[in-house]
Amino acid sequence: MAADNSSQVLTDSLANSSPRRILIVLLGSIGDIVRALPLLGRLRRTYPGAHIAWAVEPKSKSILEGHRWLDELIVYERDDAPWSVLRFLRQVRRARFDLVVDLQRHFKSGMITWVSGARERVGFARENAKELNRLFSNRHIAPQPSMRLKLLQYQAFADTLKLAPGPIEFGLGPAPEELTFARELLASAPAPRLGIILGSSWPSRLYFPDAVAAVARQAARTAAGVPGLHPVLLGGPAEARFAAEVGACAPDLPLLNLVGKTSLRGLGAIFAQCAVAFGPDSGPMHIAAAVGCPVVSLWGSTAPERSAPWGFAQFALKAEIPCHPCYLRRCPIGRECMRRIEPQAVVGAVRQALKEKLASTCAPMV
Repeated sequence: MAADNSSQVLTDSLANSSPRRILIVLLGSIGDIVRALPLLGRLRRTYPGAHIAWAVEPKSKSILEGHRWLDELIVYERDDAPWSVLRFLRQVRRARFDLVVDLQRHFKSGMITWVSGARERVGFARENAKELNRLFSNRHIAPQPSMRLKLLQYQAFADTLKLAPGPIEFGLGPAPEELTFARELLASAPAPRLGIILGSSWPSRLYFPDAVAAVARQAARTAAGVPGLHPVLLGGPAEARFAAEVGACAPDLPLLNLVGKTSLRGLGAIFAQCAVAFGPDSGPMHIAAAVGCPVVSLWGSTAPERSAPWGFAQFALKAEIPCHPCYLRRCPIGRECMRRIEPQAVVGAVRQALKEKLASTCAPMV
């Protein structure tokens, strides 16, 4: 009962005095960062004059750099640990935040939240938190179904804080210079284009080079009134070999290989000029959806019920196999779940996504 009273006091306190300095703690994956941006938007709309910072690791910071809703990045240089830990925590403490939102639910994020000294520290409920994370917050959102979309779980923080309602927005519109660079890269690939996402942070999520090539080949053909799509390979330097294998499987196709040629931020501008994209569960998949590019997503070790790209869950494909979803980073049976996703099924979803886009826009694709 005392805990309930304490929570009510904190709620009333926040309602009566708007926070001036807010910290979002979400260090990790690109996909998680993207899905938390609508929460950032609601914080900004509710507290337009507040200073809002985000604690993040280097691998994902480029998504947030220069974001119009954000005032500051506090970067945890993980590669320099343990020397960087105290420096990072000291920076958090000195910022004197009065509201901290812990979206990561682990011990590390909980420690950051507690060290901040903020009077209001909001985290996940006991049922959803890990590694004693719950102990570092003094307010908690309602328990979340484990298979609820992560984006909606983050929105539960906004509801708990009674933030102003609003549309799901990401604020990732490409800058003019990013669009110009993207157009230069895509100059040899006429519209409409198919963005092909090759990589993922988990090896178990990857599709196969021969299957990717088969999708690209079939999607390049005009069929049933749907125009053919020019295939564009996308990924970081780590996907260079994968891209080469796709090319070897489809030597006859005019593939545009942009692997290793785009920044994380630049991907948004590329996807904004693609008619459709497809690929496995990954950060770029969420970037594509965030800029409005329809995404056909492929699911094996992870579940679309929890992580489908916002607005395009209807194009999520998974094979029927008893071990799905296993949430293993490495598959002991050769990614059979991904192998069972037939290229023809992917092509069918790509064409359906393109049809719906054409019907909704009735405008030429760039």
